[in-house]
Amino acid sequence: MGGVLHPLREMEAQSIMVGLPERLQAVAGRVAAAALEAGRRPDDIRIVAVSKTFSPDRIREAFVAGQRDFGENYVQEALEKLDALADLPIIWHYIGPIQGNKTRTIAERFQWVHSVDRLKIAERLSAQRPPHLPPLDVCLQVNVSGEESKSGVAPVAVRPLAAAVAQLPGLRLRGLMAIPEPTDDVALQRSRFATLRHLRDATGLALDTLSMGMSDDLESAVAEGATIVRIGRAIFGDRG
Repeated sequence: MGGVLHPLREMEAQSIMVGLPERLQAVAGRVAAAALEAGRRPDDIRIVAVSKTFSPDRIREAFVAGQRDFGENYVQEALEKLDALADLPIIWHYIGPIQGNKTRTIAERFQWVHSVDRLKIAERLSAQRPPHLPPLDVCLQVNVSGEESKSGVAPVAVRPLAAAVAQLPGLRLRGLMAIPEPTDDVALQRSRFATLRHLRDATGLALDTLSMGMSDDLESAVAEGATIVRIGRAIFGDRG
């Protein structure tokens, strides 16, 4: 029987029909609008496409559409993609929890690491970064929400950890990263992101990076100074 689709079904159908290039363009538009609203330059905000669970073919499609920075959470899965896409000048960001036995691979194969939360891990990354490569750009992950289940250094420990990591050869401490608890409360979103900004500024170091904001809260993150937003679902769609 014909007729008009239910509004929710229509939205689902439109989502299916929207291709990856259009999704990328939509995310870039959201970032630009949020930046302009905050009196910032859109070009000062980098979009990292979070490609965990998605195939090399999907990443290649995003690259062809103009995306250059990709984030992975799991080392073994990432290695398969790095090898399959070695012909592309992709900037790879490691954004997941770091196990001690994986630091050498991360130090050798990635350009950015967003999830350093222990000095021991930073020391291993520093020692294992090949000398012929530029310093590894790193961020300290901060648990701004105080969630017991979440990785990240406690806010009170950020300053001493940052001071120690900044001295390590082979690394370049760029800033802080956070994954606050999901919430639809915009005021709470902005409060968490503002906390990260204040913690970065309080280190007394010349740090230029705030890695914060995902598909559902990137506008709040940009309003509070994000320089990197990590976007998965809004670019690639729902994971299977």
